Amino acid sequence: MRMMKEFGVPYGGIHLINTSTLKHLRFPFSFFLLPVFLFALSQAGQIYWDSALLAFVILHVLVFPASNGYNSYQDRDETSIGILKYPPAVTRQLYYVTLAFDIAGVVAGLFISLYFSLFVLCFILISRAYSYRKIRLKKYPIWGFITVFIFQGGFVYLMSLIAISHIQPAGYFTVNNMLCMALASLFLGSAYPLTQIYQHEADRKDGVISISYLLGYRGTFIFSAILFSLATLLLTLYFKLNGRQIEIWLFFFFIIPVVYALSVWFNKVRRNTGSANFENTMRMNLINSCCMNLYFLLLIFNHQLSLF
Repeated sequence: MRMMKEFGVPYGGIHLINTSTLKHLRFPFSFFLLPVFLFALSQAGQIYWDSALLAFVILHVLVFPASNGYNSYQDRDETSIGILKYPPAVTRQLYYVTLAFDIAGVVAGLFISLYFSLFVLCFILISRAYSYRKIRLKKYPIWGFITVFIFQGGFVYLMSLIAISHIQPAGYFTVNNMLCMALASLFLGSAYPLTQIYQHEADRKDGVISISYLLGYRGTFIFSAILFSLATLLLTLYFKLNGRQIEIWLFFFFIIPVVYALSVWFNKVRRNTGSANFENTMRMNLINSCCMNLYFLLLIFNHQLSLF
């Protein structure tokens, strides 16, 4: 009976996953990671929709939630973490569910291609190394940032494109693909330090020195603004090289709410560092993700329907 409770199977009835595990998988958090996949979909020369849909499920329903859950299992946070203001205590079930999700992701990836499945496996191993106590890349500010910058940005872009367009290894590192991978990493990297800004004290107590903690409150905003500016310049160059001027102006239109919200938040934090809190961080993440997702969705519709 004790084992049944631990694994979410109560006496007198059955449910497969307990509430704590479901919360720590943080499925809604995948929305914040969706822009990279949509960016790949918007730039794909040819789209195999069955593979694209399966890749979406593998990444956003299995692999990313498993990464969230494994990070929670290793951290055992008692203070707010991504989308969970009051995280419940983790159970051993969480570990086994994340393992099952990861295995399912790798196996399902084989239905797309061996290459995609290997990319998924690589992402999982790096993700676990990021959180695992005996490696714990996240506790090092530079290595932790570089890991997220590369593997949640450009690596996920390329992994998504492999599934969406069935490209072969010889076509992985074309000029366009490398520009897009750099863009994905810069946009992801500009947002990542801001997601850590409310966790300075909790991270320090856990022996983690995040890039945001290293930079400080003001430095975090400045660093993120620099990366976002570089991403904007590179996106402008990319679309100019491809003769797609209208998509540059659309981008500027869609980022107006992001720039405004970030400026307002920065001014609040300058006056009072207490404004660098969970609620404001999640609000900023939501605004940024909504604007970027809508922008890339519009590009996808244009790619399919030639709207402009």
